Amino acid sequence: MTTLVLIPGLVSDTVVWAPLAEAASGLMAVRHADISGGTSITGMARTLLDETDGDIVAVGHSMGGRVAMEMAHIAPERISGLVLANTGHHPKREGEEIKRQQMIDLGNRSIDELAQQWLPPMLDPARVGDRQLIARLHAMVVKAGSQVHERHIRALIGRPDASAYIADLGCPVLLVAARQDGWSPIAQHREIAEAAPDTELVIIENAGHFAPVERPVETAAAITEWLARRFGETQ
Repeated sequence: MTTLVLIPGLVSDTVVWAPLAEAASGLMAVRHADISGGTSITGMARTLLDETDGDIVAVGHSMGGRVAMEMAHIAPERISGLVLANTGHHPKREGEEIKRQQMIDLGNRSIDELAQQWLPPMLDPARVGDRQLIARLHAMVVKAGSQVHERHIRALIGRPDASAYIADLGCPVLLVAARQDGWSPIAQHREIAEAAPDTELVIIENAGHFAPVERPVETAAAITEWLARRFGETQ
C-alpha cells in the first residue's frame, strides 16, 4: 500500500495540507507528518521514513519539500512520487546565515512579532488584507513557538544541497509553483523541472508562498488530478 505523507514547512502544521488530505483520502492512505521536533532536514527525512510503512508519495511544502526530496535521496526504492510545492533546491547562499540568525533572534524575543513581520511577504500581495487568512496563519506560527522556529531555521541553514542529486530522482515529480510567490519563484521550480527526469509543473494563480492555504481548492485539485493519473491504477 502507498501512503501519501503530507509534510508542512517552517513553523507549519496540518493547517497547510488539511484540504489536500480531505481531497485525496479516496485515492490512498493519508498521513500528516509532524516535523516540529526535527533538527535537520536529513533527520526529519529519516524519521518519516522510519515512521511510515511501505511505499510513499511524499508531499512537501516549502521546507517540507526539501524533506521530501531528501527522503527520495535516502530511500529511492520507497518513494513512488514527489509533490514539491513552493520549495527550493539550492544550498545555503552567501550571507544567508546572518539573515536567518536575525529571524531566530526576533522569534526568540517575540514569536508574535515574528509572525507579524514574516507572514505578509509570504502571501499574494492581494491577500495581505485578508484578516481571516492572516489570523489562521498567525495562530499556526504562534502555536509552533520560538523553539520550533529556531530548530527549523537551523535545519535550513544546514540543509543538504538538493541540486546535487535532483537529476538522479527516479520517481515522478509534480512541482507546484505560485504566480505571486516571491520567496520560491516559478523560475526556481522550472530549474528543478529541467533537472529531474520525470516532472510536471503546475502554476497556481493568485497565490503566494502559502499557496496550499491561500488557494486550497485549486492546489488540492491540481495535486489530486496528478495523483489519480499517475497512481490511481496502483492502489
